[in-house]
Amino acid sequence: MRIRYKKWARPELMQSPFYVDNPEERRGKWKEFFKNPTFPLHLELGCGKGYFIANLASLHKETNYIAIDLVDAMLGLAKRNVENIYQEKKQEIDNLFLTRFDIERISLILAKTDEIERIYINFCNPWPRGKHHKKRLTHPRQLEKYKEFLKPEGEIYFKTDDDNLFSESISYLEETGFKIVKKTWDLHLETNFWENIETEHEKMFSEQGIKIKALIAKKEK
Repeated sequence: MRIRYKKWARPELMQSPFYVDNPEERRGKWKEFFKNPTFPLHLELGCGKGYFIANLASLHKETNYIAIDLVDAMLGLAKRNVENIYQEKKQEIDNLFLTRFDIERISLILAKTDEIERIYINFCNPWPRGKHHKKRLTHPRQLEKYKEFLKPEGEIYFKTDDDNLFSESISYLEETGFKIVKKTWDLHLETNFWENIETEHEKMFSEQGIKIKALIAKKEK
């Protein structure tokens, strides 16, 4: 999603206690920076405006979260949305960090000792042209990187509106040794598939009559 430059975003982020501007320095030791370092650590790749991660993290204070995006303007909006949602619930923002980084280079900021238990990928760019497939967040090249820091039996939760991306992502996951635990071609017809937090994109696509595809994949031991 393209978004206009927001001159306030960078200064606000730099002043935020839950924004990390130098994530490389936390590689291998992310848990140490949370109020409760023994809690499980989950990761969202491409958090956008932050509605999903803000609602998820505020619902599950027993879990720590890292949310990554590459665009300052997006992260600025995510920061404000996190603040608003936590404030509405009268909660301290102590289980979530936002950070800016290129996900293609994620191995530079996360290591095996970070012990990520779950990765969320919501409505990532489908990169439909063949020459761009390697840019997909579910491409085998990326999945191999995630395996480096994902715990044994760690999970990937994936949602998309794109049929081709979904089908090919299933193949990517199986190719790289992940087990597909659950999948659906129409998430909104499923009951108890998972605790679904509707994203901004999800609502937009659903209103257009586009079915939401979803899966849970597990890393083998």
